[in-house]
Amino acid sequence: MLYSSIPSEQKRIALRDGLASGTLQQFPGAFNPLSARLIEDKGFDGVYISGAVLANDLGLPDIGLTTLTEVAQRAGQIARMTDLPAIVDADTGFGEPMNVARSVQELENAGLAGCHIEDQFNPKRCGHLDGKNVVDLETAVKRIRAAADARRDPNFLIMARTDIRGTDSLEAAQDRARALVDAGADAIFPEAMRDLSEFQAMRDAVSVPILANMTEFGKSDLFTAEQLQEAGVNVVIYPVSLLRSAMGAAERTLDSIKANGTQQHAVPDMQTRARLYELVDYESYNRFDSSVFNFQVPGGR
Repeated sequence: MLYSSIPSEQKRIALRDGLASGTLQQFPGAFNPLSARLIEDKGFDGVYISGAVLANDLGLPDIGLTTLTEVAQRAGQIARMTDLPAIVDADTGFGEPMNVARSVQELENAGLAGCHIEDQFNPKRCGHLDGKNVVDLETAVKRIRAAADARRDPNFLIMARTDIRGTDSLEAAQDRARALVDAGADAIFPEAMRDLSEFQAMRDAVSVPILANMTEFGKSDLFTAEQLQEAGVNVVIYPVSLLRSAMGAAERTLDSIKANGTQQHAVPDMQTRARLYELVDYESYNRFDSSVFNFQVPGGR
């Protein structure tokens, strides 16, 4: 009932254990708290919270317009609804190294298990678009060092994302990943790898876990979990998949209403009332207060 009963500190330990397990960890992207609960219900390893999704949910493009306060609040709302560890996209850290330090502590306070901080300029852009600009190595290192020094829970995961492959060679990405690990990164997120051999090359470059971003319509093919594990990847995210699926279904329903004057044609594809009540755990609230849930849910509706 209400929120997860598992303390944030335990979720962070679970994240660390999963990354060290030798089994690829799958983290679908939640676009709201209820979708995080669905991800848990379906048996996944963790929840990912995409900066693009948080921005898009506000009707904004993914160019660094969201603030630390907005991200920490929404990410905290999502993280508290699941027993799974949640990783959040912290963009460029929301400012200079001192701002990065504060960002990490705010995300700790919000109950996240970890975050990733990237090496783009601000304003940034989606990692799978062309025309990106990355900061120099010294600035990238300062961000990660500030993040690592600022955390109070040593199990809070500091992941460094590098977008340098979009502007330079694979060797440059390997070199930067090594430097970011030396600065204190617990894991590396090499963005926009072009094939499995590039993931393998990043795996060979560092000793810490690496992440694969399987976003639709991007630079990388949508590799299977088995392929990614064979390439040495430790965790895979599907950052915008649920939002895209939900918005696609919403468009089709609106089109149906507009065309037919009723949503009846779309009803078979909707989540039922019974399933929704199951996800929000109506029964537990009933046990707490029988006046809350004192009715029968029609079967299959």
